[in-house]
Amino acid sequence: MADENKDKKAAKKPAAKKDSKAKKAPAKKAEKKPSAKKETKKSPAKKETKAKSKKAESKKESSKAKKAPAKKAPKAPAAPPVVKASARYVRIAPRKARLIADQVRGMHIESARALLQFSPRGAAHPIHKLINSAAANAENNHDLIGDEMRIASITVDEGPTLRRFRPRAMGRATPINKRTSHIRVALTPVED
Repeated sequence: MADENKDKKAAKKPAAKKDSKAKKAPAKKAEKKPSAKKETKKSPAKKETKAKSKKAESKKESSKAKKAPAKKAPKAPAAPPVVKASARYVRIAPRKARLIADQVRGMHIESARALLQFSPRGAAHPIHKLINSAAANAENNHDLIGDEMRIASITVDEGPTLRRFRPRAMGRATPINKRTSHIRVALTPVED
């Protein structure tokens, strides 16, 4: 009988433990639910403020939408096309090329070609070739007449310098800087 009593007690103890766990778990769930209800009580107030702010924003947007058609900006005339060409690493000093570039800037393309054809300066030849290239770009890429253009802008920037040395007396060497240029031309149609 003592063995039976022990078995019954052992059987009752795990059951009791299971019951206590079962009782505790629902209690925790019950505790969580009221807190969730408290949050929902707070959230309607937040929802009301959010709803009010959304209504105010929608009123502002609707007033902006009403005002927008009244203010019509005049359409700007289309800008004339700009045709570009560039020559990089031209073996001439930028200081010398700028002298020629300043002469032809703003000129009609025909008069610029005539000036460059008879100029004694060395920079005239690469600039003449570049202007012809820009005129060809206008004809092929933009369907414009190449001879009816003017030079809107021409810039000469400095490229990399080739550094060389020349032997001199008593074993010395002096530097020689062979400068290069980047030349850019932009053409626009002549306004009639």
